[in-house]
Amino acid sequence: MKEKLHQDALKIIEYSLKKARPDENILKILKDMPKGKGKEILVSVGKGAFAMAKTALECRSFDQSVILTKYGYLEEKLKEAESYEAGHPLLDENGIKASERILEITEDLDMDDTVFFLLSGGASALFEVPAIPLEELQRVNGELLKKGADIKEINTIRKRLSLVKGGRFAVHCAPARVITIVLSDVLGDPLDVIGSGPTVPDRSKSREAIEIADKYSLSLSEEGRGKLEEEPVKQLHNSEVCFAGNLSMFIEAAREKCEELGYETRVLKDYMTSKAGDHGRRLAEEALKISETGRKTALIQGGEPVVIVKGNGMGGRAQELALSAARIIEGRDIAVFSYGSDGTDGPTDADGGYVDGDTALMADRRGIDITASLDNNDAYHALKELDGLIMTGPTGTNVNDLAVVLISGEEIWQKEK
Repeated sequence: MKEKLHQDALKIIEYSLKKARPDENILKILKDMPKGKGKEILVSVGKGAFAMAKTALECRSFDQSVILTKYGYLEEKLKEAESYEAGHPLLDENGIKASERILEITEDLDMDDTVFFLLSGGASALFEVPAIPLEELQRVNGELLKKGADIKEINTIRKRLSLVKGGRFAVHCAPARVITIVLSDVLGDPLDVIGSGPTVPDRSKSREAIEIADKYSLSLSEEGRGKLEEEPVKQLHNSEVCFAGNLSMFIEAAREKCEELGYETRVLKDYMTSKAGDHGRRLAEEALKISETGRKTALIQGGEPVVIVKGNGMGGRAQELALSAARIIEGRDIAVFSYGSDGTDGPTDADGGYVDGDTALMADRRGIDITASLDNNDAYHALKELDGLIMTGPTGTNVNDLAVVLISGEEIWQKEK
């Protein structure tokens, strides 16, 4: 039965990732939009930048086009576009050079010109011209990530240390019209948080940034601390936004496939926002209760849990969530898996993790201490030994994470038989 759960999991992952790509919505948005009088420039930034730009270029011609994405996410060189790869989740020199090139291409535009800005998750790290030295910005970003800051907190800080975030890119393009097509990876789709809002007014307050810096004891210079006291752009008159996809679309695709496979499916309304391990254990405990009913059930939850890095292992939030459930569901016909829409979980080549009732038993046979692996933030190596890594490669989209629980419903039937 556990092999069937694994096969179903692979089908759910494949289908949901395919449906979460923004292609169809981008085609509709651009085909319905009349051609402007002046130049049209395409700028595509983020983990989904290649797929979004490729779709846009297939249905519309642009005077200039630029793609900026994560290393390994550029599927091919498109002759119509300048293409750049850079560091993620930490900014590097290539990201700055590519961002400066984007500013160069969008300089000195007039009110008849239009910039189509395709924005997907990962843009905060990729699209950047720092307002402070790069070394300091890298250090601050690293501290925020390691200490478990959420995406809103991280971007509240980032946009104040930037020359392009917090609406500043739209100001740079003015008076040209800026049309942002968003693939949202942030819960609730807050426009000023997605990609740190390069083309929209900012709603955060300077006092919030200072409180975050104090909360995480960020090692900011006097100059950096001073930047936190400056407010980003509060009003824009040349910017408009359309959505090409979000987490709700990803969840709905997973739900469709679960129901097609015969599972009574529940989408959990609350989002994953706290520690990944806590979420994994809660989902596993809920699965145990449901398994006693004998119903073939799937649970789906979206969101972006956090990992507090205390060890020196490898892993990511999805892998840690899955491995945390393994011992609780030991011996049961239950599977728990979690995966990102972008194909990368943390600083690894895996997209997530899968465990079922056999995982903990296999760990015991192979001498793998699950608790020690989790304490060392080393879910990656444990899951690799336990055949539990989810490997998809770049997906062409980025709309947050999913956790899915599959309960076979066969255990009660077997007992009765």
